[in-house]
Amino acid sequence: MSSIRTGADYRNSLRDGRRVFVLGEGQVEDVAIHPATAAMVEDYVAWYDRHDDSAWKDTLFGPDGPVGYLVPRTSDDLVRMGKCFSATTFLSAGNVTHTPAYGHLIALGIVHAVNLHNKSPEQAAHAEAYRAEIARTGRFLTFAAGAAPIGYRLREDPADRVALRIVGRSELGVVVRGKIGMHTSPAFAEDVYIGAVNGAVLDGQRATFVVPVNAQGVTVICRKRSARDPNPFTAPLSNRFDELDGQMWLDDVVVPWNRVFLTDFSPEPIARWLFWHQLYCWLSKAEFTLGLALACAHAMGLSQHEATIDYLLDLITDVQTVRACQTAAERDPEMTVDGYCSPNQSHLAAGSIAMLKARRRMAEILRILPGSSLVVAPSDKDLADAALASGLEESFTGGGYSARQRAALLQMAWDHVGSALDQREHVFELHANGGEVSWRGRLRRSFDRYNMLANTVLQRLDLPMPTVNLDSIRDAPLAARRPVAPPRPGER
Repeated sequence: MSSIRTGADYRNSLRDGRRVFVLGEGQVEDVAIHPATAAMVEDYVAWYDRHDDSAWKDTLFGPDGPVGYLVPRTSDDLVRMGKCFSATTFLSAGNVTHTPAYGHLIALGIVHAVNLHNKSPEQAAHAEAYRAEIARTGRFLTFAAGAAPIGYRLREDPADRVALRIVGRSELGVVVRGKIGMHTSPAFAEDVYIGAVNGAVLDGQRATFVVPVNAQGVTVICRKRSARDPNPFTAPLSNRFDELDGQMWLDDVVVPWNRVFLTDFSPEPIARWLFWHQLYCWLSKAEFTLGLALACAHAMGLSQHEATIDYLLDLITDVQTVRACQTAAERDPEMTVDGYCSPNQSHLAAGSIAMLKARRRMAEILRILPGSSLVVAPSDKDLADAALASGLEESFTGGGYSARQRAALLQMAWDHVGSALDQREHVFELHANGGEVSWRGRLRRSFDRYNMLANTVLQRLDLPMPTVNLDSIRDAPLAARRPVAPPRPGER
């Protein structure tokens, strides 16, 4: 059934000589077996192998092959892809955000950005050939906007604050040196797309790059793994789904010409489809929260309790609001100048703002709903302890649930909204795309009915009225990244 590689092929591909460090762990010789990385590798293995599982055929495959690798041309294409993303991201409770299908959306974004900015037939051909390679092979690509780490941004000379510099060029390609900041899953990907924020200039244009993780001169530095209980019974999510964000250091890395792409100075065109996939991950986290809340309401005997039902209705409202935005984005799409079907950016922005506003309250509801049992739920080891087993069974059995069943559910709820992994994901999303401020800016720019609505209202008045032009609202630039500056000499 599968037209892409197997999970075993992916696992073996990671033994490619890559140089990876995990903070607090040191160098990782084999990410497929190291305790900090092995579980995440196996989740990606499962992602690939799902394409050979007949139970997933209708979700993952269409007439044109794997749905996650479609080039969307119609609204129906977006709907099929959306159902695929929704189903696969739910399995990790929205924690695994950068899948190989996400990598294909990055490659599609490269094609789009190159076509927008640079009409060079050679550039366009290289971008499309790379996208087709990703779709054909399932090669795992991840995304970095290209921002410099904080030490670079605080350098005295503003010219030295860029993340990357091109320090050489030849027939083979360009030689790149520097460091890029936070991005997701660099230890597990095979390629990293380094976007326009990197600051590198080639012949007066902004250069972006696709760099193999195992390229000579590349070092990947991952953040420390999220603190978690080693027992999968008490940490069923955080034990498995830690993508390990990190930096990439490039020490005179040769990037071939067919992996150098000239784009606009903004990463937004590349991210056109990525924001849509990201919102599905956020929605999966919200739906998983709702699912846990519904299960806990039943397990705790609260399914007839009106205050609990009100909490559940709040969660349902949040979930349905964002799902409606996704449906609208797919059924009211936008066509790009190069003929691709894109989710409507205004609907995506509205859904993203709604999700950012709802997230904290949703987590709080799930902490409240199970009551104090959430705090004192036993582990499987406690339930097997001869000194505790009888008493714990008496405390937690009832209502059709054994003590082990109820404890397992409560532990999952705790891990979902009370773990270090959950806090990492929350902090990451506040920074990864600028948070609510940036999304409000995107909505401001993508909404296209300012003049139509205002002038239509004025036409309902029974007297001549001026023609309204509010293009200045839409034309405002996106908020700049937070500026940083080194302290003045007297302030040190």
